[in-house]
Amino acid sequence: MHNLSYEIRPPAAALAHVVESFWRLETGAVVDKPVLLLPDGRIDVLFSYSRAEPLHVTLLGLGTEAEQTTLAAGTVLCAVSLRLPAAEYLLRTRVADILNSARPLPTDFWGITAAELTDFNLFCTKLNATLPTLLSPAPDPRKLRLFARLYATDGALPVHELASEASWSSRQINRYFQEYFGLSLKTYCAILRFRASFPQLKAGRLFPEQDFTDQAHFIREVRKFAGVRPKDLARNADDRFIQFSAWPPQ
Repeated sequence: MHNLSYEIRPPAAALAHVVESFWRLETGAVVDKPVLLLPDGRIDVLFSYSRAEPLHVTLLGLGTEAEQTTLAAGTVLCAVSLRLPAAEYLLRTRVADILNSARPLPTDFWGITAAELTDFNLFCTKLNATLPTLLSPAPDPRKLRLFARLYATDGALPVHELASEASWSSRQINRYFQEYFGLSLKTYCAILRFRASFPQLKAGRLFPEQDFTDQAHFIREVRKFAGVRPKDLARNADDRFIQFSAWPPQ
C-alpha cells in the first residue's frame, strides 16, 4: 500500500473463536492519509498514537456503510479484530449503540503501552497470553454453532438454515443480534458476503462468486456497503479503501 506499512497475524488457537486477527499499520511521516473504512463484519479494538496525539484506545463497532476518515501522518496503530462472540465473552459489553460509530476505552486497556505498539511481536505475544485469562467460561453452545457456520460459509446460508443448525429460533437469534450488535442476522450475512468478494475483485473478476442472486444483486450490495460499483472498488484508486487495500490478493 502506498504510504502505509501493514502486517497481520492470526491469534493463538485458544482465541480463534473470539479473535480473528492482530494487525499493525503505520502511516508515512509526511502527509495525512484519507481513507474509507468498509463494513467487514468485525469489531475492532484499536490502539494508536501519532505525532499529534498520545496513545488512545478505541472500540470500533460494526459498520454497515463506508465511512470517510483520515489517518494522521506518523500514525502507529495496532489492532485486535474480533469476531462477534467476543462482545459477550471477552469484552462483556453490547455494541449495538456504536453501530457505525466508536467508543473510547481506557488508555491502559488490556495493559498495552505505547512502547508495545512499536514491537508487533511483543504486542501479539502479550495479548495471546492475556486475553485467554479474560474469557468468561462456558459460552452458549448454540451461539458457538451459529457463529462457526456463519464464518465458515461467509454468510451464504439463509437465516432459517442457520437457526436450524444452531438449534436456536430465528426470532431469538435476531433479538440477540439487535440487542448486542444493532443489526439483524440477515444484514450481517450480507456484510460477510460483501467482504468475501474482496479477493475476486482484487483479481479483477467483477461478477458474483458468492451467494448473490445475479449480477444486478451483486452490484447493489457492493454499492450499498462501499458506495461505489464493483469496478470502482476493484480499481481502488490511491488505496483509499483501507481494508480492501490490506486484503491479500487471491
